[in-house]
Amino acid sequence: MSALELAVVIPTFNEFANVPRLVAALDAALAGRAWEAIFVDDNSPDGTADAARELARADARIRVIQRIGRRGLSTACIEGMCATAAPVVAVIDGDMQHDETLLPRMLDALQADAGLDVVVGSRFVDGGGTGDWDRDRVAKSAFATRLSQQILQVELSDPMSGFFMIRTGIVRELVPKLSGIGFKILLDILTAAPRPLKVLELPYVFRTREAGESKLDYFVALEYLIALYDRRFGRVVPVRFAMFAAIGAMGAVVHFTVLTALFRLGGLTFLTGTIAATAVAMTFNFFLNNALTYREQRLKGVRALLGGWASFCLVCAVGAIANVGVAGFLFNVEHGDWRLSALAGIAVAAVWNYALSSRFTWGRY
Repeated sequence: MSALELAVVIPTFNEFANVPRLVAALDAALAGRAWEAIFVDDNSPDGTADAARELARADARIRVIQRIGRRGLSTACIEGMCATAAPVVAVIDGDMQHDETLLPRMLDALQADAGLDVVVGSRFVDGGGTGDWDRDRVAKSAFATRLSQQILQVELSDPMSGFFMIRTGIVRELVPKLSGIGFKILLDILTAAPRPLKVLELPYVFRTREAGESKLDYFVALEYLIALYDRRFGRVVPVRFAMFAAIGAMGAVVHFTVLTALFRLGGLTFLTGTIAATAVAMTFNFFLNNALTYREQRLKGVRALLGGWASFCLVCAVGAIANVGVAGFLFNVEHGDWRLSALAGIAVAAVWNYALSSRFTWGRY
């Protein structure tokens, strides 16, 4: 048997129909090369992992990692890249939109130049293209590319590419430094490297999806911005705490709105209004944190959401008591501005709520 040359990591979620098509395409494109394909599936409800396992029974080159309770393209890629003994690893989407026929050229380039670290399939160099993208998507991609180039250490025309090949040893060294946030693992790798990596870009044309559904949505765009923040400021203020605090700030707006309505307009006492405002803001914060801050660990289904909400309320109870107590004390004793009293209560509870909810609400799942 030939020594293993290449591992192709394929992060998947609901790509059942594309699994056999992609394996057949890889078999044709990499004929004569010693390769393996590692499907890293985030427990797809459509049976993607089962489809890959069915092929693996007859083809030892096919491997499957089925992740339970973990989601996210970047972390899936990291697990797949660390699970191979191949000296070189490629990342390719499972939707057939990347051009697998480029893989041999990418591998040849790395094998021919010992100083080359990464080969990127690029849509934005001569010969490449974005296929059927409309003007709006092209403009959004160009804007995202300009943002990412502000933090890159290398010149790269397509840092948003999800199609690339890299020496496995480099990935293993960088894993402790990778954030694993979002969908752009290449950007994560390039910005985490202690030295500028030597990169070669090869053109390809992005294909039109024929089966399955696109994973692009507003949350994907938000995760991209979060990943950029993490690379620029994450060492100062961790990204998850920053998100929790930002949602807390929005919760403060909700808190003030409810308190104004109840205390200033509804005629309730300040203490009663603060209790009600705290409960409403806590509920608002739970659902928004579940959707954004803890998206990869988010709770789903009525029972899980109700249980999570109850857990969130319980673990934040001490913070809520401190919130109400501090606000009420300052208002009654100091006779200061009621808004400042409310804000002081919120500030005291913020760090406590983050610490407990991270551990007991989402950390236990």
